Amino acid sequence: MTVFIIFALLALLLVTGMPVSIALGLTVFTFLFGFTNIPLESISLKLFTGIEKFEIMAIPFFILAGNFLTHGGVARRMIRFASAMVGHWYGGMGLAAVLACALFAAISGSSPATVMAVGSILIPAMVRHGYPAQFGVGTVATAGGLGILIPPSIVMVMYAVATSGMVVTGPEGQPVMSASIGTLFMAGVIPGLMLATLLGATTTWRAWRHGYPRLPRASWRERWKAFKESVWGLLLIVIIMGGIYGGIFTPTEAAAVSAVYAFVIAVWVYKDISLREVPRVLLSSAGMSAMLLYIITNAVMFAFILTSEQIPQALSDWIVHLGMGKIGFLLMVNVMLLMIGMVMEPSAIVLIMAPILYPVAVKLGVDPVHFGIMLVVNMEIGLCTPPVGLNLYVASAISRLGLTSVTKAAMPWLATALVFLVLITYIPEISLLLPRLLGMI
Repeated sequence: MTVFIIFALLALLLVTGMPVSIALGLTVFTFLFGFTNIPLESISLKLFTGIEKFEIMAIPFFILAGNFLTHGGVARRMIRFASAMVGHWYGGMGLAAVLACALFAAISGSSPATVMAVGSILIPAMVRHGYPAQFGVGTVATAGGLGILIPPSIVMVMYAVATSGMVVTGPEGQPVMSASIGTLFMAGVIPGLMLATLLGATTTWRAWRHGYPRLPRASWRERWKAFKESVWGLLLIVIIMGGIYGGIFTPTEAAAVSAVYAFVIAVWVYKDISLREVPRVLLSSAGMSAMLLYIITNAVMFAFILTSEQIPQALSDWIVHLGMGKIGFLLMVNVMLLMIGMVMEPSAIVLIMAPILYPVAVKLGVDPVHFGIMLVVNMEIGLCTPPVGLNLYVASAISRLGLTSVTKAAMPWLATALVFLVLITYIPEISLLLPRLLGMI
């Protein structure tokens, strides 16, 4: 009955069109006043302790770095490099889009930002070279999802924050700690490269089947020139990943370093942003950060209510007693997350669902890192599914195609992503191999 009341309140408020953050907050306070005896003082204390986590600071810094790079012409140089490397293959400009999305994902951490940065340049260019607009839109809208799978990823940070400090019981009664941001970042490398390869294969196959044009083969001199122009952006990948796994700084410190580095190369190296435009970028980043941090604040209260009512534990015991097993549970989670992903934003889904599903998954023997990557892939697919898939709306705005046309165009790549989700779900080693080799788990 408690579970029903909490989620009925939340669903009712969301159906009215209320923002997720406010719906979460009102659900908590309505439940507090009407159905519990928890003192309000404990809520204010939990609010303070819940958002003072050092890891949360990574979010505004990664957003700021991504905005400097998006406005600073880094994407344009990466696209030129990607086109020089793979443009002469079947569907060369589509392949260049996938490669450029993968490269930009490794420095931005956001899927919509990746779609905007790459799509605004490549979709019109593909149309000019004789590709159907639908082909370019489908490629970029789905490949842009790599922005939250290839590290650094804001959604991975959200998952780490949502499960931080949770010590739950494993299948044999042993305590299991939550996954760290650094481990999640490393776990996303192989899945990200694997999905990029599968999306590239789908792109090449469709281009070969329909006879789409190819670019002239670039000479090695042209490739070297394109690489030199893009090297400052590519170095950010080395700085972030090398710094974290070389023990030089934490993921949060890496986010701060990436923001400063992105500012320097955008303003003084590439000189695509003047000092006069910097306040506009800062304000845009502050707005996005405030929105996410407000969601986190209310999600912390929501998780506190769930924990105080022992809902995750009760749900865990119920599913275990059903005898569903690990395979059935993971299938159920995927179906549920795919459905929720059609109507909600990824960060909000992770903050709401992770504290509920995480204890159940661990009790059934699912590794916390593997479960986190599986959640991220679900969120990635949700960004490409209507009616509220952000990637589809960004691609629609760029191409000026209707949402229905964009959705149909993305279907072949979306089908590839669903196949990949099955592989990620039931072959944990895809996610765990690299962290295990590095001794992180």
